Amino acid sequence: MGSESLRWSITQDDLSKYADKESVFVTFGETMLRDTPADSQRAEMSRLMHISLAGSEITLAMLLSRFGIPSAYVTRVPDNPYGWLLRDTARGQGLNTDFIAWAPKTEPMGRFIYEIGRTPRKNTGWYQRMYSAASRLDAGMVDWKAALKDCELFHTSGISFGLAAHSGYDRNYMLHTFEEAIGAKPSGCLVGMDFNYRATLWSKEECTKVMTPLIKDHIDIFITTIEDMAKLYDFGCGQYSAEQIDKGDIGPLEDDDIRTFAQEVGEYFNTKIVAITIRYPDTFEQHRWETAAMDSDGFFYRSQAIKSVVLRDRLGGGDTWNGGFYYGLMTEGFNPDGIEKGVLVGDAATRIKQTLMFDLPIVTKAETQQLMKSDVLGGAKRTAR
Repeated sequence: MGSESLRWSITQDDLSKYADKESVFVTFGETMLRDTPADSQRAEMSRLMHISLAGSEITLAMLLSRFGIPSAYVTRVPDNPYGWLLRDTARGQGLNTDFIAWAPKTEPMGRFIYEIGRTPRKNTGWYQRMYSAASRLDAGMVDWKAALKDCELFHTSGISFGLAAHSGYDRNYMLHTFEEAIGAKPSGCLVGMDFNYRATLWSKEECTKVMTPLIKDHIDIFITTIEDMAKLYDFGCGQYSAEQIDKGDIGPLEDDDIRTFAQEVGEYFNTKIVAITIRYPDTFEQHRWETAAMDSDGFFYRSQAIKSVVLRDRLGGGDTWNGGFYYGLMTEGFNPDGIEKGVLVGDAATRIKQTLMFDLPIVTKAETQQLMKSDVLGGAKRTAR
């Protein structure tokens, strides 16, 4: 197993098959403004905030774009300086923003106040997403046929569908948008989802009522955590029951535990690929990370080892992994080679990202390649710039 990551030279990948295509990866969702105290004060006492952008879908799309995959991001934002900030940042990272829907300048943009902790004080976040412009991205606002004309992988996040319940809307605008996109996507375009349950947005009952039929009917590649599936669907993980998982009362995970979990989830939701991200938070500053994926034919691949990360900022870590995983699938195929490569690229990319501040993955292919190599050969080398 030790030489496997050397098979993949992502800095030499031939992406010429995408040269004449506009957006082979497309996603939609909400990007929030993130307020982080710049003076290390409590949020209520700080008078100096770092304003940055935060959001699952744009983070994922940005990594793919930086790695050379033509990608588009769709959202709805107010026509004011904050909306322009999002558009300009996305464009600056190579994303196609032609299909952003513009709301009146007086509509709010979703916001996230985030106080970074230190052991033993935990990170604390406060959503301000009710009635946001993005939460009302509705059917009829996007030309999905044009947006998806070259699309090979269309991605969504469970977070998006929770915004309607969070705002108390009578209808789920994002769900109608998704259904419209599904109707417009080209044949052969696969659909991926990160389950991303947020209890601050909706209840378990509200979530499963929407998400269960959506996943079963439309999702090919399903990314989730053991904890979310235990909490919402009562899935155990091999030797560990859902109750043990929900209480955090589990020990080391064997391959058979994760393999059994992935198989049961895949069969329940009728997906082609199930991917699992696993985070071990030892302290605020020190986490360990691993992942695994399995396809419907039984091919299973797990991280070569559980790796430590000295955190700077964990937010965006899972989304960065998703981008690396998709990169493997889109360059090698939706097959065992793509799964293996995706796990390895995702693991390296997210470990780098989590040493950086803020959500967006300003990560390069070269440093990701170097980390993949050092995982196999050992040691570390000072990087000259």
